[in-house]
Amino acid sequence: MNEPINKSMSQSFAKLEEQLEKAMAVQTAMILFEWDNETLAPREAAERTARVIGSLSGQYLDIITGETVKKLLKQCRKEEELLTQTQRAVVREVEEELEKLQGIPADEYRKFAELTARATGIWADARKKKRFDLFAPVLKEIVDYQKRFASYRAKKGQKLYDVMLNNYEKDFGMKELDEFFAVVKEGVVPLLKESAKRSETIDDSFLTGPYTEEQQERAARFLAEYVGFDFGRGVMAVSAHPFTTNLHNHDVRITTHYNDRIDSSIFSVIHESGHAIYELGIRDDLTQTPVGQGASMGMHESQSRFFENIIGRNRNFWEPIYGKIQEIFGEPLASVSLDAFLAAVNRTVPGLIRTEADELSYCLHVMVRYEIEKLMIEEDADIDSLPELWNQKYEEYLGVRPEDDGEGILQDIHWSQGSFGYFPSYALGNAFGAQFYHHMKKVMDFDGLLREGNIGVIREYLRGSIHQYGKLKTSRQILKDVTGEDFNPDYYIEYLRERYQ
Repeated sequence: MNEPINKSMSQSFAKLEEQLEKAMAVQTAMILFEWDNETLAPREAAERTARVIGSLSGQYLDIITGETVKKLLKQCRKEEELLTQTQRAVVREVEEELEKLQGIPADEYRKFAELTARATGIWADARKKKRFDLFAPVLKEIVDYQKRFASYRAKKGQKLYDVMLNNYEKDFGMKELDEFFAVVKEGVVPLLKESAKRSETIDDSFLTGPYTEEQQERAARFLAEYVGFDFGRGVMAVSAHPFTTNLHNHDVRITTHYNDRIDSSIFSVIHESGHAIYELGIRDDLTQTPVGQGASMGMHESQSRFFENIIGRNRNFWEPIYGKIQEIFGEPLASVSLDAFLAAVNRTVPGLIRTEADELSYCLHVMVRYEIEKLMIEEDADIDSLPELWNQKYEEYLGVRPEDDGEGILQDIHWSQGSFGYFPSYALGNAFGAQFYHHMKKVMDFDGLLREGNIGVIREYLRGSIHQYGKLKTSRQILKDVTGEDFNPDYYIEYLRERYQ
């Protein structure tokens, strides 16, 4: 429920809102340019668009770090008894944003925004040509900027990578993540070996066929709408790397991609729809404010992975709609039984591509990136040598070795955007989602609802328990409020054992 209006509202907060409205408008414009950059914009536009984004980012910095906002924040703290819970949360988020930005010289901030706006195009070109050396120079610049920005914020004795991790998940630094990944490694590796051996006899050849982009798009739109993506408030496009972005809770945008394997596009769109449903579910009184977004990237990934895997790879989900999907794709899928389809999409095959990884090997993909990021940030690893390091770790953890940089170190867009510390949130999201699932099975007939095609009940439960609150709560607080427990990765291992043993 929305909070009642406080009649004796803080005048300082009202003035702060005016400043934030300007900041959010600038931010919205940047999001639109970035969306366009990765979907429809012509390649030749990148350089000039980067300058526009750089200018806008400078304006955003000026507002947030300006004296007006600083004074109003101090005054709001003095008038805290007049503030609602939401208003206090807004003040908290703006204070955190100020703390993050105020140490960064305006010129550096603008140049970095321009750099990352250009870098995504450079990365996409390097990936297409399978040449890391084309991307390495710009990656070096991005790493230098991010380390410098982190150093401006780091408290005495604080590691730079911990500063970066805090941007995405407040309660999980290197210490907590090292412990979490140790649990995952111990629980997953034996399961992975067993399941991979069983999967050797499973036929998945029918997933690659004469399926057109038009067929894949029809299936993607059907699946997105089926799980709850609202095309009245959302848009779907194509990009090199699927992603979700939003201007507010009435304009949420997802992208997907189409390639030779239909399971790639199927689960990509269900994953991004999970992100979108989160953003669509945020309360109207929170959207377009600093708290009008997901609680954290880990919580966001918990929702996308929940829809992609816990729902999307569940037999009960497919029973009501498999005939429709067969109809859309035609042969050879039309001649494949539901059992054979499910066996194929749940096959455990340690591979090279994170976004196409099976559930069991997925977290090992994330571990590779986490360990390399730590080396880049904390041990000044040589950027030029990263492809070989990447390949060695894939061989060690997954038993596979990339043949080129395109299927190796260049497969993800994140580093081109400066998103160091983001990857661990994918693994945490899996664990958060499993903990929610463990709880939800106690309070509803989860499988029965899927069989009935009644995903709406599940979706509304998630909206009421998680989505509506935006950033009013931390991930750990949400976990406690919903499940009655603090974060417990054992539920994730339990979920994987139930599905794959």
